[in-house]
Amino acid sequence: MKVYRITLAKFSTSMYASGFVARWNSKGTFVIYTAGSRSLACLENLVHRSGEGLDAGFRVMTIEIPDDLAIERAVLNDLPGNWREFSQQVSTRNVGDKWVKSGNTAVLRVPSAIIPQEFNYILNPGHQDFKKIRLLSSEEFSFDRRF
Repeated sequence: MKVYRITLAKFSTSMYASGFVARWNSKGTFVIYTAGSRSLACLENLVHRSGEGLDAGFRVMTIEIPDDLAIERAVLNDLPGNWREFSQQVSTRNVGDKWVKSGNTAVLRVPSAIIPQEFNYILNPGHQDFKKIRLLSSEEFSFDRRF
């Protein structure tokens, strides 16, 4: 399976985990966020960047997750009804942090807060199977100026 990550060019040549707090991880929990499609990766950037800095040099990373690699899934029905709200990120961070600590898989599939019927894939670089996940390419990416 291929997943995608749009990032600044300086971070696009390796799979870098910053440890910054986000929807599915607490500060100091090192994970890499990817999306199931280029378009979802684009939307995620638009939401998180609030339209600022979109004229910088970006690249889209294409990452391959082997088809036989186990993937844990966060089930939509198991999340609180208001999980998409900013104020509820503590609940989703708990899900991601618990997954990292469990060490069960190198990949966690989560619903997108933008389009819950589509999925983001969180990668755990500290998991032994992470070495099986490969960066296939890094290509120039420009956001449409209308954004």
